[in-house]
Order: sequence, then C-alpha cells, then structure tokens
Amino acid sequence: MENEIFQTKTDLSGLEKAVNNMKDEIAKVIVGQHEMIELLIAAILADGHVLIEGVPGIAKTLTAKLTARCLDVPFSRIQFTPDLMPSDLLGTSVFNPQSATFQFRQGPVFSNIILIDEINRSPAKTQAALFEVMEEKQITIDGETYPMSEPFMVIATQNPIEHEGTYRLPEAQMDRFLFKIEVPYPSLNEEVNILEYANEGKTVHYDKVINPVLNANEMMLFRKQIEQIHIDQAVMEYIAKLVQATRHDPAVYLGASPRASVAVLRSSKAIAAMNGRDFVTPDDVHRVLKSVLCHRIILTPEREMEGVTMEEVIEQIIKRTEVPR
Repeated sequence: MENEIFQTKTDLSGLEKAVNNMKDEIAKVIVGQHEMIELLIAAILADGHVLIEGVPGIAKTLTAKLTARCLDVPFSRIQFTPDLMPSDLLGTSVFNPQSATFQFRQGPVFSNIILIDEINRSPAKTQAALFEVMEEKQITIDGETYPMSEPFMVIATQNPIEHEGTYRLPEAQMDRFLFKIEVPYPSLNEEVNILEYANEGKTVHYDKVINPVLNANEMMLFRKQIEQIHIDQAVMEYIAKLVQATRHDPAVYLGASPRASVAVLRSSKAIAAMNGRDFVTPDDVHRVLKSVLCHRIILTPEREMEGVTMEEVIEQIIKRTEVPR
C-alpha cells in the first residue's frame, strides 16, 4: 500500500538520465560551478532565459557554450559591442534587383540557443531589440512578423565590475530573464583541477569531447512533462506570500512582479523533475528563489549604503514566511 502511495505518477527516468548525462558532459571540461550548471539546465527545461553575472575568467561563456553543445539544436553566439545595431541582431531587408523587391535576411537571433556575450556592452536601442523576441519569441520587421523556432532560449553574460563603456539593463528587460546566476570564484582545489584540465588541453579542444545529449523533440517532450508536475495549493500560496513579501519589506524600494511568481512556479517544477519527483516541495522553491528574485527587486538607497544585499533580504523573507506542512 505504501509503495502505491509514494509511487511516482509521471515517469521521469528519461528526463533524469538526460540531465545527468548533460552534467557529465559539461564536467568533462568545467570544474565545479555545479549551481550554475544545474540552474542552466533547469532554465532549459522551464523554457526560460538566463543572465549569468561574474568577473572575467570564471568560465561563464564557456559553460554556456558547452550547455548549448549538449543540445542537438542550432546555436548562435553574439558579441555585444557599443556599435552593434538592432539590424545586426535581428536581420535586415535587402533589395533583390532581379525581382525588384526587398527580401528579409535573417540575423543571428534566428537560432534555438542564443549566447549573448556581455549584454550590457550595447546601447539601449540594441538591448530593446531583444524585448519582443525574449517575451513573445517573434520579431516584427517592416510590419511582418517572424516567429522563432522552438525551443528558443537566450543565455546572456555580463561583467558586474567593469562599468566603463557599459549600459545598465533596464528593469523591464531584467524581468524577462528567468534566472540571474551569480558565479563565484572557484575554491583552491577546483582551481588546481582547472590547471590540470588546462594542462591536458581540455578547455581548448572542448568541441572534441562534448557530445550532444538532447535534441529539440526530446526537449519539448520534457517540457510537457514538467508542466504536468503537481504543485499543491499550499505551496502555490507559499510562493505568492514570498513574492508579495518583497513588495512590503521596508528594505525594498521595488518589489517583484507576478511574473516572478510564475517564474518561481515554473523553475521549481523543473528542479523537482530533475530530482525525480513529480511534485514540488518548499525546498524546490527555496532552491530557485534567490536566482529568480535577485534581479527583480531594488533595495532602498539607505539599505544599499548600509551594505545590505538582496540575498540577505530574501533570506530574511524566507525565515519570516511560514513554510507549508
């Protein structure tokens, strides 16, 4: 009887195997960074975009490229620069003298996985070109709408310390990212392993050791499975209370929107599925909460001057909010 009660209703063995295979493939080149890799995979399964922030040289771009390489889908890498124009990203209409008509030539954004390196290097006009494609998965040029092929995901990186020649992303665009992943420095042991990998040439010839794990059809199938993951009404109310608390906290100037609540819901389902469960627990919510909320709330100037961090505020909100039993 107990086995029947606790038996998993949705067969997640295929998804679990694919996730573990992706982690194994990435680990052939990347040392550590387990949280970044897990959240990247969760974002892929939850159909969300990711912003990766960290100092130069900690494998942000490389990890994103390896994650994309694990997927058997088209991939584009775009280096954002101050002179990059929207047409360089989206594409442009080119005159065809033979037919005497303009034909649309697609830009690099027409792919499945888009890696945007140093997204804050381009001015607002180019950043704004991403708004429609990230939210609605389509672009409109000269009155014509062009849908993106599924699956579609943007992985962007930015440097938090180098502000000269950068353009801060507006809150409306930050809100389009499911996660903001802050990448720390490696530990001493991890850095020694990095040196060993570099000495063996693994970080240079990564394209020869990484094998695709998932194709587009399998990814879409797993996403449908994740939609079926059960979440209890009490856990949904818990998510709503946590997000609502950011709007009433005295340390917060701008709280998170309902889009943040939906992001927590979707990503916590993905985390549950990755761990072989067909139901969401409060621990799954805690696992994704900071990565979902940190880029969506703004602290008051007084708290910022005191050195209070968003992570500390979110941690206090978690402690104050009653966990459902």
